[in-house]
Amino acid sequence: MRLAFYYGAVFALIGIHLPFWPVWLAAKGLEATEIGALIAAGVGVKVVFNPLIAHIADRRGQRRPIMLALALAGLAAFSLFGVTDGFWALLLVTVMFFAVWSPIMPLGESLTMLSRRRDSTTPGGKELDYGRIRLWGSLSFMATAVGAGYVLAGRDPDIIYWAILSGLAVTVAVIWALPSTKVPARTGKRLAALEILRDRPFCLFITAAALIQASHAVYYGFGTLNWKAQGYSENVIGWLWAEGVAAEIILFAFGARLIRRFGPVRLIALGGLAGALRWSVTGAADGLLVLIAMQALHGFTFGATHLGAIYFIARRMPQALSASAQSLYSAVVMGLALGAASLAAGKLYALYGSGAYQAMALLAAAGGGAALMLMRSR
Repeated sequence: MRLAFYYGAVFALIGIHLPFWPVWLAAKGLEATEIGALIAAGVGVKVVFNPLIAHIADRRGQRRPIMLALALAGLAAFSLFGVTDGFWALLLVTVMFFAVWSPIMPLGESLTMLSRRRDSTTPGGKELDYGRIRLWGSLSFMATAVGAGYVLAGRDPDIIYWAILSGLAVTVAVIWALPSTKVPARTGKRLAALEILRDRPFCLFITAAALIQASHAVYYGFGTLNWKAQGYSENVIGWLWAEGVAAEIILFAFGARLIRRFGPVRLIALGGLAGALRWSVTGAADGLLVLIAMQALHGFTFGATHLGAIYFIARRMPQALSASAQSLYSAVVMGLALGAASLAAGKLYALYGSGAYQAMALLAAAGGGAALMLMRSR
């Protein structure tokens, strides 16, 4: 229950930030390329800070105390957006906020999978199903994305800032209540991320996941703005985002069964193939029904890829490296790759509009190909 509440709180926050933060930035007078640069900076900062914080967590064998300190710092940093104007000042605050916010999610994923392992080996304990815990985050995201669409219609965009700030305060309280799961502390002095990168199958896995998740850059950064330009209202946009997450929830509900049936790597390959179809059609979509059909594929492009990645890491990496492995995944996949793609997405969208989705289709196809190579090598 505590883990489910954690995912619910974090993704309620993301459900407002991801679809509607670009709207707040646009109201501050920023152009598309500047918005893309801020999104890229927020994502790219993970590359530096996630592995460093995770290294500390593995050395101490703890998760919750570090997550709580980071959440408090994130609340303080985000409050500065309320008194900040201009691109460079917003860029500085963005880096400050994501430096402490970004490491929280991989540490939470590590805590969840460690709790799963602990319960599965405890006499009388029951193995936890990651997908069924994680889906509460997706449900929360869907509810807030839809709710924010109704609340924002015809209102001052500053309400976005206050909603996110309130969500951060709730997240602090939820993290304080998480289980204090501990593992044996790692004793090696070498940075754990460097040790993990010596594993060749892990490197091929992270390449596949990075390409597929990076293919969401145009959708994450400019999906709302693109749909508004096509004439769709905030309410319709909120429902389109919610539909994608609903597909993700269904996949997570059957996550354990899918993992047993297909295995982690096949799920990642499926996510890449679905992404190639989704983005190529979305970029040329003409009509709401087509968009609805393509949004249903989010369950595969994100959901299957993420589920396969979490189980791949949990099965391949020892507990003493779990935080570093999760953080390296977050830093490379959701940081370096998605950050670079977001930076390019701003320029592509400024030049081609919805045609920028075609470049994302190529990324997803390449990621699916890398996953197929990993299947053959194994």
